[in-house]
Amino acid sequence: MFHERLLAETEAARNEFLAIEAIQRGMRGEVSLETYVAFLGQAYHHVKHTLPLLMGCGSRLPMEKEWLREAIAEYIEEETGHQEWILNDIAACGADKEAVRNSRPHPSTELMVAYAWDSVQRGNPVSFFGMVLVLEGTSVSLATTAAQRIQQALGLPDAAFSYLSSHGALDIGHMKFFETLMNRVEDEADREAIIHMANMMYRLYGDVFRNLPLN
Repeated sequence: MFHERLLAETEAARNEFLAIEAIQRGMRGEVSLETYVAFLGQAYHHVKHTLPLLMGCGSRLPMEKEWLREAIAEYIEEETGHQEWILNDIAACGADKEAVRNSRPHPSTELMVAYAWDSVQRGNPVSFFGMVLVLEGTSVSLATTAAQRIQQALGLPDAAFSYLSSHGALDIGHMKFFETLMNRVEDEADREAIIHMANMMYRLYGDVFRNLPLN
């Protein structure tokens, strides 16, 4: 089944991603408020592209992949408004959410988003699902635990963790849906595009974490 192959061929990149110091510290709850707010700020700058990217992907799919376009419509419904959750979390941390909204992303985040857009618009739009694997798979394995431990360490209210906490729970269901979807992908070019995107995203998304301030 393709989903098993996808996990196997991205395992090395995934393990390298999980070993990043900022992620390891987050899982232990050993991050400062500055680091957590910086993480949320960069999350805002890539999550605000999720809907446009999904729409761009759906618009470029051929008619024979209508089943995949229908799945994208479900993702769009699920993902709507999540960037505003992040801004509200930032405000609950005592930071200025409008300053974040109007700021430029870190270059690592800008490059990650640019690569995703380039792949969807110039390359194979199906490759987008490699990004889905990285972002949602990361949420399932890390988000809920990190949220609990960071909250305990920093003494922040529940309102500061709507993005992390909800994604940990939401994405468990999403990943079952994703697995079913990937096992329907039969075209070898599509499969290779998804695998390549996932490996690239582990690297590019990893750079976002590597550039977070740690203190």
